[in-house]
Amino acid sequence: MILSGKEILKNIESKDIIIEPFDKSRVNPNSYNLTLSDELLVYENDLLDMKIPNETRLIKIPEEGLVLEPNKLYLGRTNEFTKTEKFVPMLEGRSSTGRLGLFIHVTAGFGDIGFAGYWTLEIFCVQPIKIYPNTQICQIYYHDIHGEYDLYKSGKYQNNTGIQPSLMYKDFE
Repeated sequence: MILSGKEILKNIESKDIIIEPFDKSRVNPNSYNLTLSDELLVYENDLLDMKIPNETRLIKIPEEGLVLEPNKLYLGRTNEFTKTEKFVPMLEGRSSTGRLGLFIHVTAGFGDIGFAGYWTLEIFCVQPIKIYPNTQICQIYYHDIHGEYDLYKSGKYQNNTGIQPSLMYKDFE
């Protein structure tokens, strides 16, 4: 089941869910709004290779905004660090974001129980759109889990501090 906003609050108070920084005004009926940092990564090459580290370039999002181009992948991240060892975290775009044709995750909205870090956003737009730093761009929600489980401990993305490009090449090593 999905946790209600009131359950999210209870679990933040008990430290079973960590969202830092936390702002109570961003709690929704069954989710919490996360914000966009002021940086993006873009891949340098048009052809990406799964077996190698692909070069990226950092872009700052100025306060006056940045126009994103359609058919280009931008990697962003949340300002918020999240962690839980009790629930399965999930990430979705906000309906207001989607109605502007802005996708905040191409495929990776599913988190693993035990994940601790900032969420890397796979940002893609249908038409040109101007974005701003610190915008409430997506929402995190939580599922409970039944049965025995292991916590996520992968070294690839755990406890990250910045935007994470694909580390899929490590799967080939």
